[in-house]
Amino acid sequence: MKQIGVLLSGCGVKDGSEIHEATLILYFLDRQGVNRLCIAPDAPQAHVINHATGEEAKESRGILVESARIARGDIRPISQVSAQDLDGIMIPGGFGAALNLCNYGRSGRDCTVREDVSTLLLALHEQKKPIGAVCIAPVLVARVFGQKGITVEVTIGDDPGVAADIEAMGARHVMRLVDEVQVDRANKIATAPAYMLGGNVAEIGPGIQKAVEAIVEMA
Repeated sequence: MKQIGVLLSGCGVKDGSEIHEATLILYFLDRQGVNRLCIAPDAPQAHVINHATGEEAKESRGILVESARIARGDIRPISQVSAQDLDGIMIPGGFGAALNLCNYGRSGRDCTVREDVSTLLLALHEQKKPIGAVCIAPVLVARVFGQKGITVEVTIGDDPGVAADIEAMGARHVMRLVDEVQVDRANKIATAPAYMLGGNVAEIGPGIQKAVEAIVEMA
């Protein structure tokens, strides 16, 4: 049975994985009848946000520990997972993807991606295994492959600023609607706008479903 990784970056849109997106990915993977393996870096979050007030909290939280809330405890550190363990991977958005998995949220197009994340993505690509990303997460995919001179096609919807950053990183941005998916079959990459465009769970569901289906099919 195929096993698809779900790379989490915490728990909560403002400082971790976007919970709706992560849950939909898990749901549609289950509907596809595949195993899914939740993984996350075992490291501190870039910051912690009180989601009730939107203010930064003066405390430290771990990416793995917080991601375990979404995974219901069934999670492994990314350091214990290799490309050989997976048939593909999905990455939900949220500020955690742009602050904990990479630092795009602070450094923009000059961002760096965590070495353990980039190593895994590059190994999956080398083994011709698919990579899916939704919402803001495609920026880290663009950065990882752009730095290796590999031109990938991704979408974050139609945000001109982020699209320009993606192009500057060496990727090609393709405009898509919230219920659409961009599939780069040459590189086995599927991306969808999710909450970069959508206003609620019902709006982001179809695009995420198509991205999951594309990843499972390419696996």
